[in-house]
Amino acid sequence: MEYTKIKHGIFHERPNRFIARVTVDGALETVHVKNTGRCRELLMPGATVILEDAGHAGRKTRYSLVGVYKGEMLVNIDSQAPNMVVYEALCQGKLETLGIPSQVAKEVTFGKSRFDLYYETPEEKGFVEVKGVTLEEEGIAMFPDAPTERGARHLLELAEAVEAGYQGCIFFLIQMQGVHLFRPNRAMDPSFARALQWARDRGVKVLAYDAVVTENGMTLGHPVPVVLE
Repeated sequence: MEYTKIKHGIFHERPNRFIARVTVDGALETVHVKNTGRCRELLMPGATVILEDAGHAGRKTRYSLVGVYKGEMLVNIDSQAPNMVVYEALCQGKLETLGIPSQVAKEVTFGKSRFDLYYETPEEKGFVEVKGVTLEEEGIAMFPDAPTERGARHLLELAEAVEAGYQGCIFFLIQMQGVHLFRPNRAMDPSFARALQWARDRGVKVLAYDAVVTENGMTLGHPVPVVLE
């Protein structure tokens, strides 16, 4: 997954979850933030950020904020990127746990649910729900960074798919390198943490991978151990 044209900027403030004020080439610009999460530990005044140039005049904001440096670590915060990265990796057979698919599709409906990815292998059919992870503390990646009823609902829906004979997987893509562990953010959202354990106990696979993040894009990295208890 690549960006076609990027720029550096200096973060100033985030008036609301959709926009930020960033200095670009010496001028203060209003930019679109491609992540509605809090990202408070990342979007700090003075932080160097990565912007994608939209390249057309029809937008209200020329740039989208897609990455930020947390010290030496570059973190991708583009909430649309994880789905693209996991889709590419699954199509390329890089997720050995899920097998080598003969078919991969996006946004597929099952009952009243719609999952990010659907795949088929010669042995099985399954659904994958992808969650991007940008929160990191002392090498531990955590999700979510804000309470998420929607996330807990996805886990229930995946368990229903498993009960119906499909494979079900929740995939946490950690949008950085340098972490050594993933766990649910129990302090922020205990209901999601309980739902994740409940879904795992009913056959939903819980996978976490880090990502190779560059200023120009992001690709799948390596598996990261998951601790739920």
